[in-house]
Amino acid sequence: MEALLNFDRELLLLLNPLGSPAFDSFWIIVSGTAVWIPLYVVFLYLLKKNNSWRNMAFILLFIALGVTTSDQLANVFKYGIERLRPCHEPSLEGLIREVKCGGSFGFYSAHASNTFFLGTFLTLLLGKTYRLLPWALFLWAGTVAYSRIYLGVHYPLDVLYGASVGFLLGGFYGALTRKVLSKRAAAV
Repeated sequence: MEALLNFDRELLLLLNPLGSPAFDSFWIIVSGTAVWIPLYVVFLYLLKKNNSWRNMAFILLFIALGVTTSDQLANVFKYGIERLRPCHEPSLEGLIREVKCGGSFGFYSAHASNTFFLGTFLTLLLGKTYRLLPWALFLWAGTVAYSRIYLGVHYPLDVLYGASVGFLLGGFYGALTRKVLSKRAAAV
């Protein structure tokens, strides 16, 4: 375990300093939530374009359940494991670019988990209709995930683990949504 944590630290020390003050504001914005609201509106438009209002109610319910599960599970891990964020780690002081710091604990990244959840969920629901959408979704999720390393608030493995949890939850809730919608269609 010590070797893995050392690798994670070294990878952070490789990736985090790649930034520069000229790009700090950009990455803070990428890491925010409000900037993505127009994108979420596009997601809703694409979902509605391909589904009835009744189906949309189920889709939105499963999105809400998935994001809540993803987010709260991250909190359970953060306060259960209590791994300090890099920006709070005394041994990293002066070694990383600390652009913005959050709460004390960082394992695992809820940003990575939530964006990869949405990417996977939407790929399962819309990926066949919009062939390039999965590429765009995972580019978006990866960019948000990297922003967390850039800002110094997560180690790379925090982000990788969060992305993995989001991917699994997105797969679960996406498959469940498809099953419910398919049963509803068969019942009509």
